[in-house]
Amino acid sequence: MSKLGYKVEADPNKTARAMGRALRISRKHAIEICREINGMKLNDAIAYLNRVIELKQVVPFKRHGKDVPHKKGKYGWTAGRFPQKASSEILKVLDNAKKNAEYKGLNTEKLRIKHISSNKGFTIKRYMPRAFGRASPKFQETVHIQVILEEFH
Repeated sequence: MSKLGYKVEADPNKTARAMGRALRISRKHAIEICREINGMKLNDAIAYLNRVIELKQVVPFKRHGKDVPHKKGKYGWTAGRFPQKASSEILKVLDNAKKNAEYKGLNTEKLRIKHISSNKGFTIKRYMPRAFGRASPKFQETVHIQVILEEFH
């Protein structure tokens, strides 16, 4: 397996980072959530993801919005969903990055998300036996999430 590095270079004294590897979530949902919370303050992003899990905040689907139903309310976009599973997994990665920042001695109240991205992980290949000696693929795609938090003044 190849080594997965961070896409953005950052000063290790002012930043904290974390990575989630081989998460079993939807890649499209992860892309939309990462696009939405990139640049947010850490506490605002955590509150946003908790509202998504509670079905109170919509994640607008701007790139992968084909055949996605409209949600009522003024969210800045018409198509949206509540990706609960992906939100909870990204929330765990953000929590790990926050704990890494605490360990480094950074002020956790003044952290913002400098970089967050999702990459395609490996595919877990399985097959389901069918009638007459055939088999259908039952593949599970995984996602890598990387987060870099930066202390702002």
